[in-house]
Amino acid sequence: MGGPGELNLIKLCVGTDSVEDLAAWRAQMAAERVAAGLAPRVAHRTRQTPRRSEELLAGGSIYWVMKGRILARQSLRAIEEAEDGPGVDLVLDPQLILTRPQPRRPFQGWRYLIAADAPQDVGPYAVEAGAGAEAELPAVLREEIASYGVV
Repeated sequence: MGGPGELNLIKLCVGTDSVEDLAAWRAQMAAERVAAGLAPRVAHRTRQTPRRSEELLAGGSIYWVMKGRILARQSLRAIEEAEDGPGVDLVLDPQLILTRPQPRRPFQGWRYLIAADAPQDVGPYAVEAGAGAEAELPAVLREEIASYGVV
């Protein structure tokens, strides 16, 4: 899997404090879909259809802001009409990619994010290890070290 596309989305990850929380939430949602007889896909519901969908689907990602910092991203696979209500589903690659923490002020909804402004990838999030390329470090310590520009 390559890096982010030229155009991406940035979104607050409401209700989660860490990448670990997001991964657990996504796994629970997939299990609920399987229990309901549906395909286990990862999607995020939004009320507004991005106007620049074609650009986003040309390699774009959704960047997740947790506790005031971008910490991870997921590649966008498709943008589909919602199966069970209003809005659209942003269908995502299930693989979470850790990024270097990058501060972000609160905002509502989602925003476009150009590749030049996106944080660098650190590596894939590994569920078994609870982290990605730097699995030997706890997430909080990784973030603190990154805030000093060391990693």
